[in-house]
Amino acid sequence: MTRPTGPSGAEERELGSGVARSAEAPPIVPPGHARIRPMELTDFDARIAHFHEATDEHLNKLGVDRSRLPHPDAWRASFEQNLARPLELRSEYGIVWELDGSLVGFSTADQIRSGDEAHMHLHIIDPERRAGGLGTQFVRLTAAHLCDVFRLKSLYCEPNAFNVAPNRTLQRAGFMYVCSREGRPNPINTHQATTIWVYVPTSPPGALRR
Repeated sequence: MTRPTGPSGAEERELGSGVARSAEAPPIVPPGHARIRPMELTDFDARIAHFHEATDEHLNKLGVDRSRLPHPDAWRASFEQNLARPLELRSEYGIVWELDGSLVGFSTADQIRSGDEAHMHLHIIDPERRAGGLGTQFVRLTAAHLCDVFRLKSLYCEPNAFNVAPNRTLQRAGFMYVCSREGRPNPINTHQATTIWVYVPTSPPGALRR
């Protein structure tokens, strides 16, 4: 296991099964008017606000150090540059979670090694929905989507060990516990105790595209 040291504008259409497809993505719409889609530049302000406008209590729960957050303008510019790169050259990949047409959360993948592994993060931005079990449905869809798009053999997630909600969500979504450790998972994180979870797809990489 290597540990840490969609394209914008994809066309979507409704299929007979009620599932939406994009030009570069597998089916990603579950029942109940919930869907996921690749994050676009117009979605990025919601990601910025989720961190920069969060309370200190919420950032502490996430294990995020406010002083390490990039400036919003620089963060947005970096995302725009990354979005312009071919999919296989992107340093990260964002996914938007929508319920009844409204953005309720998002996921990002980084440390991407196409054909091998990546590392994902998950966030419900509406506080009232964080304990409602909605994350499990979105995480299952996101994991399947990322594994198909990047032909992954393994997908890791490393939440704060004391943040119960994401750890419970990952377990319910089919991730397997690997280990616990202390460290700084990402540049914006504090030094913290984390739990490492892994998702291993049951279908061969790219199977959803056939």
